[in-house]
Amino acid sequence: MKLRFLFIVFIIFLSIFFIWQGIYLPRDSSLIENKLFLVEKGDGLFQIAENLEKEGLIKSKFFFDFYVLIKGGQNKLRAGEYFLSPSMNITEIARKIILGEIAKIIVTIPEGFTVKQIEERLGLKLPGTDLEGFLFPDTYQFPLRVSGEEAVKIMRDNFEKKFTPYRNEVSGAGLTTFEIITMASLIEKEVQTLEDRQIVSGILWKRRNHSIPLQVDATITYITGKRTAKVSIEETKIDSPYNTYKYLGLPFGPICNPGLESIRAAVYPEDSNYWYYLSTPEGETIFNKTLEEHNAAKAKYLK
Repeated sequence: MKLRFLFIVFIIFLSIFFIWQGIYLPRDSSLIENKLFLVEKGDGLFQIAENLEKEGLIKSKFFFDFYVLIKGGQNKLRAGEYFLSPSMNITEIARKIILGEIAKIIVTIPEGFTVKQIEERLGLKLPGTDLEGFLFPDTYQFPLRVSGEEAVKIMRDNFEKKFTPYRNEVSGAGLTTFEIITMASLIEKEVQTLEDRQIVSGILWKRRNHSIPLQVDATITYITGKRTAKVSIEETKIDSPYNTYKYLGLPFGPICNPGLESIRAAVYPEDSNYWYYLSTPEGETIFNKTLEEHNAAKAKYLK
């Protein structure tokens, strides 16, 4: 009787160890390279387990079925594409699929990128109108095969989230979101530091309110598509609603997608006695009160 009891205990221990090993030890800890594994809509637990075994990601479908069933996760497995490797154990693989941690691509959209530049970086055509200025620059984790429509929604939702705290301030100043973002896009392209951006914001709003042309070089390069800060006299005469040399007020719309710092500067401009500014080739901003001082600064710094 005692021998039989010991034998049963041994069998139970062996079974537990066998199951523990199957669940908690990966198929091959040396194979760390990820594979793209697809869970199609409608795939149930047993089909997923069978596919994992076929792909060489787990030792046996039995262990995956057993673990998911005892965890009550059989109805929580989500469709999608997943990065998995044989170096992951069954608990890690199951967790990913249950939580829907699908394969993603990480993409950084820098501040000041235009819609065209964003399309180039994503390799996608972004559908929709009036996108310029409202695709918030940030680091995104997009689904692996994200569509242009999905990317736009994600970036615009992010814009709404980031801009919402300033809406009351903007409406209280008698301005629209479109005006603020258009101004922020000019600031983004013109100067680099927060302090300079706040001063430039004050200058540009002041010039606008006094019906003085903004004369922002970045609006000209937006028209021409040139990626240079240099603007010719001829280019300042281009007939375009974006030309702030030729037409008073803000341009037709934003010229890039500004970051939060430029948006804040547009909302909270700094008053000063300055009416003019220019940026040196080294990125320093020179501020002047009179046109004579401004012309002298141009002759000195922009030879």
